[in-house]
Amino acid sequence: MIIRQKYFKEIQALFETFPVVAILGPRQCGKTTLAKQYYGSIGTQKHYFDLERERDWARLQEAELALENLEGLIVIDEIQRRPNLFPNVRYLVDHKAQTYLILGSASRDLIHQSSETLAGRIAYIELPPFGLDEANVALYDLWVRGGFPRSLLAHSLSTSYRWRQEYIKSYLERDLTGLGFELNPGLIGRLWQMLSHYHGQVLNVTQLAQSLGVAQRTVNRYI
Repeated sequence: MIIRQKYFKEIQALFETFPVVAILGPRQCGKTTLAKQYYGSIGTQKHYFDLERERDWARLQEAELALENLEGLIVIDEIQRRPNLFPNVRYLVDHKAQTYLILGSASRDLIHQSSETLAGRIAYIELPPFGLDEANVALYDLWVRGGFPRSLLAHSLSTSYRWRQEYIKSYLERDLTGLGFELNPGLIGRLWQMLSHYHGQVLNVTQLAQSLGVAQRTVNRYI
């Protein structure tokens, strides 16, 4: 397991000023692992809620009642599934002096709702996949496998490749819709492949539109 010291220290520094710290980033980039590493380092009272667990989802149906008597650090994972929790968090931060580490996808709606509701109380960390300074691997391996932990640390190239294919499929078919984008998954997949071949070149939207059989404005909107 790779300890992401840079972001670990950033969490510590932000909690000195803000009662709420949000770790945002794409699925499988290491948000939960980082949060659990920080969670494990805390000696005071602490509580962990994962909104993909049915039990934790049910416990937070009455969020204020479930959270108001808790002390110490409170972690809420996958908070994009319940953005209506932000008003509760604001009240509890103001009246109960609680601290929250929240994790979620970096969607436009989530950032807007959290910043609007928790203005002055929240700071954000946008967590990317592993970079070369963190991964301790050869540049070639990072270039071929990418920085997502399960891909980079897979035991073979074929396993890494298969993980990336399934990740892309899941992202196109489920995550984009969940982030509020109404896009055609098949069309976006083909566009991604075309854009990868344009890497380092001047973008020709007209040519992309002709190849995909759609209008230029559609390509611009998708990009």
